[in-house]
Amino acid sequence: MLLGLGGGPRGAAMGSDRQRWATLYPELGTGPVSTEPCISPAFYEREKERVFKKVWLKVARDEELPKPGDWKVKKLHFADTSIILIRGKDGVVRGYHNICSHRGNQVIVEHGDEMFGANRAAVVTCRFHGWVYDAHGKLVHVPSEERFYACFEKEKNGLTAVRTDTWEGFVFVNLDPDGRESLRDYLGAYAEHMRGFPYGELDSCHTYHTYLRCNWKVAHDAFAEAYHVDTIHAGTLPNVFSTGLANVKLFGPHRTSAVCLRPGEHFRPVQKIADAIGGGYTVIHHRATMLPLTINPDHRTDFSFELSVLFPNLLIHVSEGLWFTHQFWPLAHNLTRWEGKYYARKPLTNSQAWALHSAQILFRNAWLEDTGTMEATQVALSSGVRKVMNLQDDEVLVRHGYHVLDRYVNA
Repeated sequence: MLLGLGGGPRGAAMGSDRQRWATLYPELGTGPVSTEPCISPAFYEREKERVFKKVWLKVARDEELPKPGDWKVKKLHFADTSIILIRGKDGVVRGYHNICSHRGNQVIVEHGDEMFGANRAAVVTCRFHGWVYDAHGKLVHVPSEERFYACFEKEKNGLTAVRTDTWEGFVFVNLDPDGRESLRDYLGAYAEHMRGFPYGELDSCHTYHTYLRCNWKVAHDAFAEAYHVDTIHAGTLPNVFSTGLANVKLFGPHRTSAVCLRPGEHFRPVQKIADAIGGGYTVIHHRATMLPLTINPDHRTDFSFELSVLFPNLLIHVSEGLWFTHQFWPLAHNLTRWEGKYYARKPLTNSQAWALHSAQILFRNAWLEDTGTMEATQVALSSGVRKVMNLQDDEVLVRHGYHVLDRYVNA
């Protein structure tokens, strides 16, 4: 087992408010957590096969493919493949491996980890020999088809499909050709908890990505707790930490909580003006008008945003007037692609555009502070000097992540 279940009897010491999550979720244990998943190449190989090639993974948003014929190519390094997502004339987004059925050329040649394009006829064409596939994956045109032999069956040589489904405008794929679990079953009660937020209405997206020399979990874990706010964000968000996490809920492999912060009286006057014009600051508290009833159900006045983790590698955060995501794609046991996306309502005036950029820059700076810890963490862990990590109660989402990972990788 990777997760320590020790820590003494579950008695009075665990019953205090300072250890409330250990009391509520005793199955997670309280002992130290092994560092092996963060530094072991062998563990990473098992993780690729038993997690990333088996579960549902978010790869796009509906807004990225607004019209029939729009396509996106997403590189998935852990599986040595890339996926073509294409919206058909029936409005449905479908996914396929980016490999031609003729001689294995990439149908759409990759230039980076993400590419976008469109075809009014809703077809894609392999540039090598001109084989054409429609949005249903069907092979619809083969140049010099008459020169192929009788054994060639056109109807059996379409694109190789990948199971694809959507939830709340998020597009997911599952690479397991033998998988039977539906996306809704995989999401379980998490889907109900996070549904109903107007994700698609907040359609102005600021996006960042970078490559970090660390394990994907080292990057992921830095965003999955609020314990670090008073230290890492002391300059950007000073003196905002209040009670930390609230309303922690575990949904099978997924998890969520409320992050509670003091109102942002410390903000500079220009930031307060920007928020009054356009909103977009999580630490300046706003009257809830768009949050689902499942979010902040006890109407805490210090509620800032909902921090949710969709296993394995996606964090979705929602707040009044904005939402943002972090996603961590493994490239090697010690290399990760981080993608951060910040969404707000599209500005209609110059003043609103200025206000949105002001809020977005604050988020960017905070995210840079977060990412600034990760590579140093990886270097230190890789030394092997420490074999375990000790987690406190408000790092319960991190602890749950390793608990779930152990179940998938070592079951």
